[in-house]
Amino acid sequence: MEDKPRYSRVSDILDLITYMLSKVRGITIPNIMERYNVSRRTAERMRDSLLNIFPDVEEIEVPEDDYKHWGFSNRSLSRLITFTPDEIANLEQIKETADNLKSAEYLSKTIEKLKAMNIKHHTSLEDEIEMLMHTEGFAIRQKPNYKIDFETLNTIRDAIRESKSVSCIYHDKQRKLQPLGLIYGEKIYLVAKEPAKGKEIYNFILHKIKNIKITDETFDKGDFDLESHAKRPFGVYQGEIYDVKLLFDKSIAEDILCYNFHPTQKIEQQDDGNVLVTFQASGTLEIIWHLFKWGKNVKILSPEKLKKAYKDYIKSINFD
Repeated sequence: MEDKPRYSRVSDILDLITYMLSKVRGITIPNIMERYNVSRRTAERMRDSLLNIFPDVEEIEVPEDDYKHWGFSNRSLSRLITFTPDEIANLEQIKETADNLKSAEYLSKTIEKLKAMNIKHHTSLEDEIEMLMHTEGFAIRQKPNYKIDFETLNTIRDAIRESKSVSCIYHDKQRKLQPLGLIYGEKIYLVAKEPAKGKEIYNFILHKIKNIKITDETFDKGDFDLESHAKRPFGVYQGEIYDVKLLFDKSIAEDILCYNFHPTQKIEQQDDGNVLVTFQASGTLEIIWHLFKWGKNVKILSPEKLKKAYKDYIKSINFD
């Protein structure tokens, strides 16, 4: 009796099942070669192992592709793969910081598990994840430019969920913080209380937090609402609230009409094509820094304090 072709690395075969389930049009031999960094012959053995174990694996016709595709005709096997909204929320938290190989690989595998679980029920699952993310308080999210250690982020998330204090080093000083939430902007900030300084709420730059550890000490969040907290400033700096009114030139109207400046924003295109943007926020410097990106295409209509601060800031720049 002829031996059936086998592939010995069980972990790769299990991963291959998930990978194949995540692709509606199936996968090709080159896909397997690239993913597992194996030769064509080894890739063929891996495919043959699935063909011998699972009768539901079959060739899928993809007219526009010269390669043969293999996938599952019966997706009942996907029920073996479990993936909770909590795990996906974790994915949502790290996807913007996946700038190293380990994080990128974790992200990729997690997305595949999501797709493989049940393609027909993405909408309801995404709704559940959005609800979970909302309760965890992510009000502002733009792509950060700083590397955030995954373990740091995960520790903070656990501390927020369990209302536990953390110990860490920040600006070369040992501190004990009571984490309340995270705000994503140009940087990621931890919103927290520092009991040693009283009851005030501070924003700590996340990538500067070192040696963070969760403690057994619990604390009461009181009536703190992160969403309300995040809506006040433009960025993270709290201060005087301005009624900001900006006019953008029609040459960049398309970009402005789909841009998220602030949670309280109102955007209206004028008859002449220019775009009027209004919002309420504090954080003079952060507003000024942000307006620089639009150059001569933006005009500050009000308040006067912001217009003056903008002019003074430009004058203070040293071009020597």
